[in-house]
Amino acid sequence: MALTPPPNTLALDIRALDALKQGAGSRAQAAQTTREAARQFESLFMHELVKSMRAATLKSGLMDSGQADLGQDLLDQQLALSLSGMAGGLSEAIRRQFARQMAGAAGEAGGDANGDAKGHADGAPASSTLGLQPPAAASASAGAPSQERARFVQRLGHSAERVARDSGIPAGFMLGQAGHETGWGQSEIKHADGSNTFNLFGLKAGQGWAGKVAEVRTTEYVDGRPRKVLAKFRAYDSYEESLRDYARLINSSPRYAKARAQTGSVVAYATELQKAGYATDPGYARKLSGAIHSALRAQRTQT
Repeated sequence: MALTPPPNTLALDIRALDALKQGAGSRAQAAQTTREAARQFESLFMHELVKSMRAATLKSGLMDSGQADLGQDLLDQQLALSLSGMAGGLSEAIRRQFARQMAGAAGEAGGDANGDAKGHADGAPASSTLGLQPPAAASASAGAPSQERARFVQRLGHSAERVARDSGIPAGFMLGQAGHETGWGQSEIKHADGSNTFNLFGLKAGQGWAGKVAEVRTTEYVDGRPRKVLAKFRAYDSYEESLRDYARLINSSPRYAKARAQTGSVVAYATELQKAGYATDPGYARKLSGAIHSALRAQRTQT
């Protein structure tokens, strides 16, 4: 079913709206539905623009009447509809915004009461950021208030410093990544009973994991598209145990050797982690870099 109305569609034709509603629930017609919704919004904007122009025009009073005003308004609606949807017009910008918001919402829909979790299994490809962040935020790390980030860094700071002395990975790097993965503590991985797994980095429980496990629904990116899967994650007895397990993974896995060599640069470290397949989110390095810088700033204010 074609959702885009033909050129002679009337502004008051409710069949076009019905078609739009039907297409909204169809994944196959998502792009077409988004395009038509954007055209409808542009049409509304154009109509308001024409109305404001007419309101600013002096009237003679000779032909004024309620019927004439109604007829003029209908003509204006039709004019606005015919002017909308043109290439390079406002509807294109609206369509792009809709598409971005729909893509963000798709990555977060379907989470359970415990939220969604990232998945990194023994260095295997992983998912995107945790699912309790607002759709408009670029990531959980970007959306969290500065006070929230500061509290998170303060709460885990001493543990991260101890692990940093033993592993050589800067405490700020680990705190930033843990903050990014957990939405600064707001979207931590939970057991089915609601108890904490203390899994700060979304590490999965692969075949080589002999510790405790939590089964959680998570978002994985496949060919750039978010998908929901059920996965097993590692569970710990403390945050420090999680930090040490992460450091052990980074230091012992050959795939992260280039990242280990870049601990002097936030951007380089984050970039090498993404290249090594730590996460499947195509924007992971950029988001992680921002989170690490936030953690480093919080550390400086607390010393």
